[in-house]
Amino acid sequence: MGYAENLWLFFLLLFGIIVVPGMDMLFVLANALTGGGNRGLAATGGIMLGGMVHTLNGAVGVGLLMHFVPILYNPLLLAGTVYMAYIGMTLMRSSIKVGNDGAAGSRSAWKAFRQGLVICLINPKAYLFVFAVYPQFLKPAYGPIWMQAAIMGLMTIAVQFAVYGGLAISAGRSRNLLVANPRATAFAGRAAGLLLVVVSVLTAWEGLRAA
Repeated sequence: MGYAENLWLFFLLLFGIIVVPGMDMLFVLANALTGGGNRGLAATGGIMLGGMVHTLNGAVGVGLLMHFVPILYNPLLLAGTVYMAYIGMTLMRSSIKVGNDGAAGSRSAWKAFRQGLVICLINPKAYLFVFAVYPQFLKPAYGPIWMQAAIMGLMTIAVQFAVYGGLAISAGRSRNLLVANPRATAFAGRAAGLLLVVVSVLTAWEGLRAA
């Protein structure tokens, strides 16, 4: 199999992982519904930066770091689900006041960016994907490992932007229609927060049960 075929296989696997709803996608959706498309895109930017860090981990993990994955899985799982549940509960408490961002828009976007980065970095599924998949596609026969990892990293952030960014814009437009109805907007924010909490609990339960 040549390098081009290798990249196509990686792209198909990567797209399949990203397009399946998970913690990252739900976080983008929640921010877009409660803060508009700009905040959803800011959350996407944080997740994309986290994806670049995961790519670096994948390149290094072909060697030494793979040894530590079983040790780190449960702490990462618990940290990720607790943080996600915290954000969900915050949305449930504060969404009743959701409206136009106004002067606080840039601060809200920066907060969404930071939270998106943290969520991506502590998402245990991302680590499992990197350490399980990258060694199969990073091969010395295809050239320098760092260059292959850089290309795979660019593919990762491109797919994240296409999927999560598209979701943020679509949800943001829907949210703009809801702003005129405060009750509907508050319900959307609370529903998004509740969904984040439920997904966090289910993720923690499945991970601990499989451990």
